[in-house]
Amino acid sequence: MADESAKLLLPNGNSIDLPVYRPSEGFDVIDIRALGKEGYFTYDPGFMATAACESKITYIDGGKGILLYRGYSIEELADQSDFTEVCYLLLTGNLPSEQEKQEFNDKINNHTMVHEQIHTFFNGFRRDAHPMAIMVAVVGAMSAFYHDSLDINDPEHRSTSAFRLIAKVPTLAAMCYRYCCGHPFVHPRNEMSYSENFLNMMFSMPSHDDKPDPVLVKAMDRIFTLHADHEQNASTSTVRLAGSSGANPFACIAAGIASLWGPAHGGANEACLNMLEEIGHVDNIPEYLDKARDKNDPFRLMGFGHRVYKNFDPRATVMRTTCHEVLETMNAHDDPLFQVALALEKIALEDEYFISRKLYPNVDFYSGIILSAIGIPKNMFTVIFALARTVGWVSQWSEMISEPDQRIGRPRQLYTGEKQRTFVPMEDR
Repeated sequence: MADESAKLLLPNGNSIDLPVYRPSEGFDVIDIRALGKEGYFTYDPGFMATAACESKITYIDGGKGILLYRGYSIEELADQSDFTEVCYLLLTGNLPSEQEKQEFNDKINNHTMVHEQIHTFFNGFRRDAHPMAIMVAVVGAMSAFYHDSLDINDPEHRSTSAFRLIAKVPTLAAMCYRYCCGHPFVHPRNEMSYSENFLNMMFSMPSHDDKPDPVLVKAMDRIFTLHADHEQNASTSTVRLAGSSGANPFACIAAGIASLWGPAHGGANEACLNMLEEIGHVDNIPEYLDKARDKNDPFRLMGFGHRVYKNFDPRATVMRTTCHEVLETMNAHDDPLFQVALALEKIALEDEYFISRKLYPNVDFYSGIILSAIGIPKNMFTVIFALARTVGWVSQWSEMISEPDQRIGRPRQLYTGEKQRTFVPMEDR
């Protein structure tokens, strides 16, 4: 039921009353669906002013620097929860009890192994293939291996697919890295936590049995938590649009991974590290700051400011402390790359040019530094992002499928091509 209505005067002289809905948080929403009956559609490139769905999962207030998962602030969740608890929250809507969390973790652990034939599937890729290309393929191919959970109308099938995706994507991500390195695959170890298990699958070797450093495990867990969901971004909208056609969940998540691969979406932390490498040394920072201030210079500072957060990125506030903990643990403060990063951070927090434009370091700035310090190569950064975002995609997909009035997505267009023309035979052209 609408809270009120808005009257719109149309060019044909008619007027129409449009329902206005008041959300629990954020802007009021005008329901424009009746416009089509009057012969009109709205024009909104990028859907920047269009709510394409109703959701109860994530809320962002970019002006105030607020990010909420199911009503809980990202700062509290990153400080007091771990990633699997956040997964439970996103999927179910509530924080788990101790017993519920244990049962949830047990279900994830039951699905961490991948089908043995997927190991041979990897052999079809070149060793120098981009890990994201492999991820798009192998996640989409999961539907060829797990036929028993593809009925999207069956709640049990949807639940099983959700657990399989959350559990197996870290295994597949680690396999991508090790395949490209020529290292043997490492099976998951279910006595480890989610994040510890992932780092173990990434870096452990048969020749020695060193467990991941707890500081690095905590850092990775926070990176997963901070990237778990981010409202209706490009990849999440892609998952929802693919899912609206009735596609199976593995295909939908593969579509989300493909969308995330774009440099304007998931490649920001890699771009940030490329920028640090281009600057190269602390002594070069003044030169590059001048280039950044010059509107005619193509150089841009990456990792500062955010399209959504107009004040500060709340995720960056959490990651800043973690970043310094990781650099300390890895004895990386003397590395020239990280010295450039720390010097830029100091300037951004003190320099009037940055402060006046609210160009604070964002989550991509810190996560890129952390991942690099841990030893994860740049071409794996977006894979890590996809791993973390899988639970958000699955939660959004499950919410959409469960809606009783869910319909296939079908955006309209502003057609500016030719009007109907008469076909001219070849000999008369």
